Amino acid sequence: MLERCVACGRDDFAAEVWGQRPLLSPAAQLPRDFSDLLSPQMVDEIIAERGVRTPFVRMAREGTLVDRACFTRAGGFGAQMPDQIDPDGVLTQFAAGATIVLQGLHRFWPPIIDFVRGMTSDVGHPVQTNAYITPPANRGFDPHYDVHDVFVLQVSGSKRWRVHEPVHRHPLPDQPWTDHRKAIAARASDEPVIDAVLQPGDCLYLPRGWVHSAEAQGDTSIHLTVGVAPFTGHDVATAMIEALASEEELRASLPLGLAPVDAAATQDYTREVLDVLARLIAEKQEHLSDLAGDALATQYLDLTRPAPVRPLATLDAVASLDADTPLRWRDGLHGRVDYDGSDGSNPDTVVLKLPTKSISFPAVCEPALHAVLEGAPVSAGSLPGLDADDGLVVLRRLLREAVLVAL
Repeated sequence: MLERCVACGRDDFAAEVWGQRPLLSPAAQLPRDFSDLLSPQMVDEIIAERGVRTPFVRMAREGTLVDRACFTRAGGFGAQMPDQIDPDGVLTQFAAGATIVLQGLHRFWPPIIDFVRGMTSDVGHPVQTNAYITPPANRGFDPHYDVHDVFVLQVSGSKRWRVHEPVHRHPLPDQPWTDHRKAIAARASDEPVIDAVLQPGDCLYLPRGWVHSAEAQGDTSIHLTVGVAPFTGHDVATAMIEALASEEELRASLPLGLAPVDAAATQDYTREVLDVLARLIAEKQEHLSDLAGDALATQYLDLTRPAPVRPLATLDAVASLDADTPLRWRDGLHGRVDYDGSDGSNPDTVVLKLPTKSISFPAVCEPALHAVLEGAPVSAGSLPGLDADDGLVVLRRLLREAVLVAL
């Protein structure tokens, strides 16, 4: 999916653009427009017919959020949730100049679900998508920066974007733009790095920290923001420090009566701790690297989701499964095969370890599980190490556990 958004090769983007500078990619240099992902008709359907609730919808006018009571109400008989979107209220606020923000489209709108799954695979970092629908000649938010990278996909209408150099480069999630209001206001008065009107099919990539603002032109503007939350060196360092919590030297109390209100008074102790950290990191470098890698993997899995499964269709597939039925690994699901027990103490059992559970099988199933993990289509009659009957037992279980899906 990345190639839909950037007018350069993947390697060039990774080496020269990613996290370093903005990139404006005109529609003429991209494979196609973005109307398959969202359109004015789709926006109306989401608002009027899908029963969407807050916080999946926000509204903002001239930099200020609109009170959600202005565009939500209870769903009525049989749907008494108090915060469903009220199309009448949305119409009133939109006509008065408020921008509609559709949040988390990757969780409920099928075209975006597929697109985000592909983008997540391409960039290797968590991805999400919002939509911004802005009335003519209006803006939703003041100049600001985001704490994640953004691909702006112009869907319909046009919007003028002004992009300025960062005032705080590579901000972390707990370093929002509101910490730098004055500096951002001053930077926004400088000559912009990019001052362009995005037309349908154009894409603008912005690394986190780059100051930007946008204003719709003479018609309603719809654009998607594809947000990427990149992992950083700070994430690795934090994971390593957390791993060192098992070290007794670092858990020991500092001296009685320390009262660390004077930095100078604590310098000797902080130097001692830094010396201990340096020694432990040098001694346990490989072990800490493994632990930090495991922590990042856990964080990644917490922030991403595999492709959704269809429960009724899955059970139908279980019931009709035969030796020739092709199945494949569920997109976006991560797993590995290991022996039972962390030390391999039970060689008679192998375990398929998944983010939310582990599934045990007889050890004879190990070749079959590895074949399944490779991602190519498999069938009960083609699993290595098993006959067709045993293969059916394994595949039925993997279908019921939402590990495999029918083609």
